[in-house]
Amino acid sequence: MFGDKRFKDINSVLNARFAKKKVLIAQHRGGHGGNIPQNTLFSFKTSFLLGADMFEMDVSRSKDGRLYCFHDTAEELNLRQHKNIQSFSSAAIAEMGLYNSIGEPSGFGVQDMEEVIKYFSNGELYNVDRSWEKSEETFALLNKYPYAVKQALLKAPARKEILDKYEAEPTKFMFMAIVNSVEEIELVKTYKNINTVGFELIVRGKDDLLFGSKLIEELHASGYFVWVNAITLSSQKCHVLSGGFDDNSSIKNGFDSGWGVLIDKKFDIIQTDWPSLLCGYRNKKLNVK
Repeated sequence: MFGDKRFKDINSVLNARFAKKKVLIAQHRGGHGGNIPQNTLFSFKTSFLLGADMFEMDVSRSKDGRLYCFHDTAEELNLRQHKNIQSFSSAAIAEMGLYNSIGEPSGFGVQDMEEVIKYFSNGELYNVDRSWEKSEETFALLNKYPYAVKQALLKAPARKEILDKYEAEPTKFMFMAIVNSVEEIELVKTYKNINTVGFELIVRGKDDLLFGSKLIEELHASGYFVWVNAITLSSQKCHVLSGGFDDNSSIKNGFDSGWGVLIDKKFDIIQTDWPSLLCGYRNKKLNVK
């Protein structure tokens, strides 16, 4: 069981999914491609059809405080806009159209986050990314829907000013800290009133301390899961997140050489852009029915 026993009811859906699937698959920004833009309700529905156990959504905020599922800095790609989406009002955002994978209008608009929370109300898991600068608005929205506390996995960097906000929030949402060092892990552990269920380990290379089996074993023994990003954002070194054992290497050189290494290292959640491929591989390797 992952997470503090005090919060076992909140964490029950997540732990039940682990008991069934052993290793969970998270899809990066939903099942996008073709005419389905990322970070839309349609892309999130597609994630589950592709075999993912949860989807990831990014959070942006309009100038007047409304939350949207959108990765700011992706305006040029997705909206043909040069300004950050967070500089626009909700009325202006409502008029914007998303572009598809071949650069044509998709017919989809920017996704209102509340619509997503309302739609997924039956135990579906989702990871909420990039919400830490809008934590008050995010907490308020999720608190409107009591079922969301068992479904939303919030993540944020391990920084004191951010952790203070999570500790002060009365609703103990599931929390995953994004960490780049052992020191950051130790900082998070000092916050006893955050429902920390796991850590996202940013692994820059195969010799990284965060890629060590001993550390992962220690985190498991302390009741935490470990998440790794197998997504390939670009060829730049700063975008190496899983020690090079990523989606690209898995597809190019064989699943055993990428995803297989991560599973053997005992990572509990793997984020990918290719959930259907990873799902089939995971099920066969771990005998998941």
